[in-house]
Amino acid sequence: MSPAYILKRILLIGYTLLVVSLIVFAITQILPADAAVMMLGENATPDALAALRLKMGLNDPIWMQYLHWLGGVVRGDFGVSMRTGQPVAPAMIEALGRSLLLALFSIVLMLAVAIPLGIVAAVRRGRAADLGVSFLSYIGVSLPEFVTATLVVLVLADWLQWLPATGYVPLTEDPLRGLKHLVLPVLTVSMILIAHVSRMVRSELVDVLHSDYIRAARLKGLSKRQVLFKHALRNALLPTITIVALDVGYLLGGVIVVEEIFALPGIGRQLIVAIQARDLPSIQAGALIMATTYAVANFLADIAYAWLDRRIQYD
Repeated sequence: MSPAYILKRILLIGYTLLVVSLIVFAITQILPADAAVMMLGENATPDALAALRLKMGLNDPIWMQYLHWLGGVVRGDFGVSMRTGQPVAPAMIEALGRSLLLALFSIVLMLAVAIPLGIVAAVRRGRAADLGVSFLSYIGVSLPEFVTATLVVLVLADWLQWLPATGYVPLTEDPLRGLKHLVLPVLTVSMILIAHVSRMVRSELVDVLHSDYIRAARLKGLSKRQVLFKHALRNALLPTITIVALDVGYLLGGVIVVEEIFALPGIGRQLIVAIQARDLPSIQAGALIMATTYAVANFLADIAYAWLDRRIQYD
């Protein structure tokens, strides 16, 4: 992968985020919320509201407000929360860290389970193991997050009482308790990802095992294990990288329900609270941070794709 391509992709990410910032800012401007009223309260005097609007630049043209906000974003300043009166950036970055922790554990568990399941299903195509993996995959894909979350809470937290049902404890404060509180959310998210990725691995590996170069490797006298792990699996896992990158976006935006059910204070839950409170700076920051994370994840996936397959050349 050439440095020119990497630079081009970085510039494309910047352009994409600029467009996203325009859309996010425009949408928040049409929400029925007055920043001055939100900060001072409905009982504030007209003079106090007028003074605050002047101080915050709310009387300026929209384009000037956008440029002022964008300049703050570039400096890492997303403004002050209307709900708490505190800077938005530290709270959102902390919430993003919790969501990324959930995503990291979920992806690790997914890869540890989904890849072996996909390999077994492909190698034993049409047999009981393949049918069993396919059946479990269809169930995992079909069940929505709130159903899966309800089931794991009912079994592991209510009936067996092995794990706490809700809550969050920072790992830096108490690692053991923190891990216990993360188990149920990770299981809930991983079940969906495992179902999706195991089907992808099986499908790709079946196609690769029937390709010409695999037949040539077998004719050379290589063992089944060598053919599978040294030749077939490497190429079969390439599309999985793209799926994992897309799953990062899902994990940040699609697990809002999971974070809400398990009271996990991630960025999705923070965004819900901000929307309910009409907290415009927090809404803008949350949406832009999630878009940035998604764009960076896809960029890293492209790099990993080219590193695993040297035949891929990006112009």
